[in-house]
Amino acid sequence: MTTTTPSLQERLEVILPELIELRRHLHAHPELSAEEHQTAALISGELRQYGWRVREGVGRTGVLAEIGPEIGPKLGLRVDMDALPVEERTGLPYASLRQGVMHACGHDLHSCIGLGVARLLAQESSLPVGMRLLFQPAEEIAQGARWMRADGAITGLTALFGVHVFPELPVGSIGVRSGSLTAAAGELEIEVIGEGGHGARPHQAVDAIWIASRVVTGLQEAISRRLDALHPVVVSFGKIEGGKAFNVIADRVTLLGTVRCLCADLHERLPAWIEETVQAICEGFGAKVRVRYRCIAPSVRNDPSLTALIERCAIQQLGAQQVQRLEQPSLGAEDFAELLHDVPGTMFRLGVAGPEGCAPLHSGFFNPEERALGVGVQVLTAAMLAWTPTP
Repeated sequence: MTTTTPSLQERLEVILPELIELRRHLHAHPELSAEEHQTAALISGELRQYGWRVREGVGRTGVLAEIGPEIGPKLGLRVDMDALPVEERTGLPYASLRQGVMHACGHDLHSCIGLGVARLLAQESSLPVGMRLLFQPAEEIAQGARWMRADGAITGLTALFGVHVFPELPVGSIGVRSGSLTAAAGELEIEVIGEGGHGARPHQAVDAIWIASRVVTGLQEAISRRLDALHPVVVSFGKIEGGKAFNVIADRVTLLGTVRCLCADLHERLPAWIEETVQAICEGFGAKVRVRYRCIAPSVRNDPSLTALIERCAIQQLGAQQVQRLEQPSLGAEDFAELLHDVPGTMFRLGVAGPEGCAPLHSGFFNPEERALGVGVQVLTAAMLAWTPTP
């Protein structure tokens, strides 16, 4: 009598209910960046049960796990763990139990995809190459990848995979793109320094609020007229702070915003260009200004051969109609790019929209279709088992 080895899909169906329960637990107990202590503890415990070699405290609160040969090529998978300071409004029975904190970017799904891949890989009788999982903290503040990299998390890796949920694609499908996937991003702080005065006599003061408004509009106008329109740049201000009373001209205003750009060369020049432009606006109205720029993350650039592997495996597992080639990159940022300084990698988009769609990332109503969890596990496990190092 012969026995048939269960297929990847069949093995996945056995563990999927438990993965969904784990995901719901993580969703109900979210932790902010660099505070993922309980999340990391749960993940470490699960990985040890599956037979992985586990290191905790990598990149502060990150988890590193390996299985398979310790010598030779190693293939990595990175998933992130942190939540956002967002109030959940989904009304789900497993909604966040922490006021003002929510998994509004799908990192709970990412973590459980990583656990699903870990469990299926551990069931293999032998692995041809070493496998490494990176459960990364603090992606939302664009620090965790740097922390893990500094702790040697990608040392010795030959290639690296990543995944991110994508509300624009229906559940059951994925999106792939070779080359540029995300934008380079920066954090911008502008402090306009004027002179206070009476609200009835603005001519005797230097109105920092009015000048700050000119900075906001002036930067947008300068982008459209002084930069190449073929290389889009987005500057968005998310916070304005200043003033003390309704009838007092404000002497200081602080603007906080973000900058996004797809062209790496242009992104390198943007900090100096922004400072020059803002200085000219403020000096023209008699104000002083301080400009601070912090690079959040470079652009994610997907390796063509690794992207092609993900595409082939996804077509085999899901069918060609469920695999889309994304025509355009995203202006969103992803610190997965920090890990690609030293190792080639690729990240794909995982569809999470149900029949009625899906609220956008970082929304309090974000509610990804849970069936996407199994899709992510299936595609990544197949790709990791199919990968062979380049001679």
